[in-house]
Amino acid sequence: MIEMTIARIADIVGGELADITAEEAASTRVTGTVEFDSRAVGPGGLFLALPGARSDGHDFAAAAVASGAAAVLAARPVGVPAIVVSPEPGAADAASGALEFDTDGSGAAVLAALAKLAAAVAAELVADGLTIVGVTGSSGKTSTKDLLAAVLEPLGQVIAPPGSFNNELGHPWTVLRATPETDYLILEMSARHPGNIAALAAIAPPQIAVVLNVGTAHLGEFGSREAIANTKAELPQAVPASGVVILNVDDTAVAAMAAKTEARVVRVSREPGSEVDVWAGPVALDDLARPRFTLHANGGEVEVALAVHGDHQVGNALCAAAVALQCGAGLDQVAAALAGAGPVSRRRMQVGTRADGVTVINDAYNANPDSMRAGLKALAWMSRQSPGDLHGKRRSWAVLGEMAELGDDAITEHDAIGRFAVRLDVSRLIVVGTGRTMNAMHHGAVMEGSWGSESTMVDDADAALAVLRAELQPGDVVLVKASNSVGLGALADALVAAEDADDRNADR
Repeated sequence: MIEMTIARIADIVGGELADITAEEAASTRVTGTVEFDSRAVGPGGLFLALPGARSDGHDFAAAAVASGAAAVLAARPVGVPAIVVSPEPGAADAASGALEFDTDGSGAAVLAALAKLAAAVAAELVADGLTIVGVTGSSGKTSTKDLLAAVLEPLGQVIAPPGSFNNELGHPWTVLRATPETDYLILEMSARHPGNIAALAAIAPPQIAVVLNVGTAHLGEFGSREAIANTKAELPQAVPASGVVILNVDDTAVAAMAAKTEARVVRVSREPGSEVDVWAGPVALDDLARPRFTLHANGGEVEVALAVHGDHQVGNALCAAAVALQCGAGLDQVAAALAGAGPVSRRRMQVGTRADGVTVINDAYNANPDSMRAGLKALAWMSRQSPGDLHGKRRSWAVLGEMAELGDDAITEHDAIGRFAVRLDVSRLIVVGTGRTMNAMHHGAVMEGSWGSESTMVDDADAALAVLRAELQPGDVVLVKASNSVGLGALADALVAAEDADDRNADR
């Protein structure tokens, strides 16, 4: 963050000083990072006191200052130097997307102050030459954010959010990681309600925006795909006429956003077209579903071999390439960066192969119908490959949990995924959970007509892991995927850890 005095921060956020004099506030500077975890606070940092599921950040304010924090941004005095902001009526509702336990609005007050601080910092840094890149879409945001960081890194210093820091807390927190030395700030933008993306974009208006797709993630919150599209369009609408909007026109709802922005539009596609600016030649996949294609742009072409997994990554890579080209990169530079950009964020198409030849696809961080189909397609492709001395089709396992926030379409969508797994000839389906949605997935698979006992329902991740440990064979391919709340990421980790432990025991 830009170094600031406590007094200036208080002025920006409209807060009152507590347990620190005006003179001390005017002479004491925040020189470190802004943190909402007291354990992460370092010398000169600013600690955010936020409510949590099990504890209130206000209770850790003293520990944060003892660890070196210059001050605390809080909703009430905490006995150590603090900037205190007051909750407003309805404030708890305003923070519902980021804080599920903010019953009195104290967290919303701190988040509102955080947004004001981030906006002030972003405006100052943009005036000094910072380029802000915003990315949204129903799926693929985090993977694309990681690819963007890779292709922009050769051009200058890049700040990007770790994981999926894309809401009312993670977004301004990421903005405040930028410093005067930062050249590119990449921001991932998510939404649960109309207006969410517009609010995030107002904090740090992007000069370059990327829209990947419009799917059915959070359909239960929005009510319709049209409402989702209108909300995603808030990002290109926030880009000034001097900026650039990158649209994946393979999605017709995204293509239509060209009419909703005053900025210059760059269209990307898997196919050439009269209005397409960046496109891919024929796509081929290797044995681990890593795409290869010819990248066409600016009248030239270059061969690209991605290090990430899944045919769906082609669109993500094209969007990242388009951004880099707009920032001055050459085609060869982009191809080299994409070739070195493997999976970064945990549990998003992380692929590993054990010593016994079992391949584990850990894509358990999130799930919606579109990303679930993409993961199953990658599983089916890998199982059809025959590495080493394995002959014929490898056995494939889909360990699937619930797709959250689908509203009235939840039963239909889960049924469709069960049927889709059968159509892809997945060998075994383990349905994790026993609610109505998971019953629908299991029965969808059974009723598709080609399976006997291939679909199995289990109560939880532990039961699924027990089945896998008992029945996995060398060379099998396992996809683990669900919404993050299901907790299947630990199952995928355990699959690898258990095999490693067996190897250590065998060596004794």
